Amino acid sequence: MSAFADLGRHPGWPVRLGPLHVRAGTVVLRGPRLFDGAKWSRLRIRDREYLEQWEPTAVEGWDERNAVLSWPAQWSTLRALARRGTSLPFMILVDGEVAGQITVGNIVRGALRSAWIGYWVAADRAGGGVATAAVALLTDHAFRDAGLHRLEATVRPENGPSLRVLAKSGYREEGLFKRYLDVAGQWHDHVCFAITSEEVPDGLVRRLVARGEARLP
Repeated sequence: MSAFADLGRHPGWPVRLGPLHVRAGTVVLRGPRLFDGAKWSRLRIRDREYLEQWEPTAVEGWDERNAVLSWPAQWSTLRALARRGTSLPFMILVDGEVAGQITVGNIVRGALRSAWIGYWVAADRAGGGVATAAVALLTDHAFRDAGLHRLEATVRPENGPSLRVLAKSGYREEGLFKRYLDVAGQWHDHVCFAITSEEVPDGLVRRLVARGEARLP
């Protein structure tokens, strides 16, 4: 086991991942920065109808928790979790512009070495391969450099685009979690997807490129 694991840290953050070229543009992942707040808030508030139906219920209203003034606290929390080795948080950039977020969270070390992966992409970037590219980049990084063995993702059965992203990325369906998460004020079922490092020895990015769905520089 590495010295990072012994210290309760991991070697997978901060780092810049990509670029990977897809139909929507050039995708790069980097850690969140304090000055991302204005762009992040504009996207989140603009795309409320598109995003809120899939995200966990929160005490604060949508506009409040996605306001520019809420970003510094969120940024600080994300950075603290990453430094403690329990999370890998990234902003998704498309052609240099913030277009979403993707995170590997709840990292457990020891004999488990597992975590969950979650993401959102701006409405005007949907359908262009951005989410699939981001999932592939971070999954490869989590297995190769961050030392994880298993990743899982949960998605509502009604969320067709996200189901397709995970399937295209190589995640397999494991089952249905009944009344798993409070979303939009109600408990909703979620489909569980997962992948282990042994299933993708060649990496997800390489598979996307081989299928002609992405291009390396």
